[in-house]
Amino acid sequence: MSFSSKIKGELVGQNQNCLHELAGFVAVSVNFNVTAKLCVENENFAKKYFTILEKTFNIKPIVTSSKTIFLLNPEITEILSETICEKRAYLRGAFLGGGSVSNPEKAYHLEFVTPTEQVASYIQHLIKEIGLDSNVELEAKIVRRKNDYVVYLKEGSQIVDLLNIIGAHIALMELENIRIVKELRNNVNRIVNCELANLSKTVSASVRQVEDIEYLQETIGLSSLPPHLEVVARQRLLHELATLKELGQKLNPPVGKSGINHRLKKISEIALQVRQERGGF
Repeated sequence: MSFSSKIKGELVGQNQNCLHELAGFVAVSVNFNVTAKLCVENENFAKKYFTILEKTFNIKPIVTSSKTIFLLNPEITEILSETICEKRAYLRGAFLGGGSVSNPEKAYHLEFVTPTEQVASYIQHLIKEIGLDSNVELEAKIVRRKNDYVVYLKEGSQIVDLLNIIGAHIALMELENIRIVKELRNNVNRIVNCELANLSKTVSASVRQVEDIEYLQETIGLSSLPPHLEVVARQRLLHELATLKELGQKLNPPVGKSGINHRLKKISEIALQVRQERGGF
């Protein structure tokens, strides 16, 4: 079962402000400029909306082998959603009729597919308005897709807030868990990459230092270095992969990281000077 199907399965069982939910469902499912038919392929949706339409508008469905078809009147979409609960119900219905959420393991994307720009703009407005009422910032965008207008959100946190608004609390928790795991995984990857980058720098620096020290050893001899540099040079040859801190701790008395770094730089400067004097460059 897709993530969208899970959400809709959770939402269809809610019975608050059903008329406003129906208005949202119909608004995204029918273009009254083209047709006045609502085709409901989901059996649970059909049962729920059949009851509402029959009792409220005396509309009888036409049942086929795979669909339940309702002949509608535009007045259904003119039901005004005024209270916060009614607006939430309208959005819930709009999601049931034309909404979807991508697999959050792969990407964050929630959308409402609507038949007209007017409906899309109204849903965009409702999302922002309800967000403000709920103290969250929701900025949905609209894009044209063939003959439809799509209202969408792409930020994980905003999708979580919208699921909370329309009452998909189980799906919300599942999405939050996925977001937490992905964030932890990304943090671990960043730390590992940082450590690898630091290790690469350490190894590269160590290789250059060893090359300089071996060059001095073969040319002028390490004993020609000042004592405080000679001892560091010999320790570097013995411990090629040691960090500056580890190298400093091997001296007696120990020397700090910055002190070791300064001495190794001095050794490299001497090696450069000897190379230049001997025509090494």
